[in-house]
Amino acid sequence: MDKVRWCKSIPLVATLGAWLLVAPTPSCDHDRDCAKRIHRAEENLRKEIDRHGEHSRQAEEKRHELEEVRRSCGEEPREH
Repeated sequence: MDKVRWCKSIPLVATLGAWLLVAPTPSCDHDRDCAKRIHRAEENLRKEIDRHGEHSRQAEEKRHELEEVRRSCGEEPREH
């Protein structure tokens, strides 16, 4: 490759390299989304326990929702 063509390709290579370093990967986005969803479901469960009690119908519903979110994110359900 001659010197002129090599010099013209440097910006392209640099741009592609920078994009690969900065671009989020789908798994990172999925993990971040799952973490947010799990955290929100845990908060909802805590609120229902505070309002209605540990073994209330409302808490049981939120507990079930939390387990569904964990399952959809690939986590094993936890024992109560």
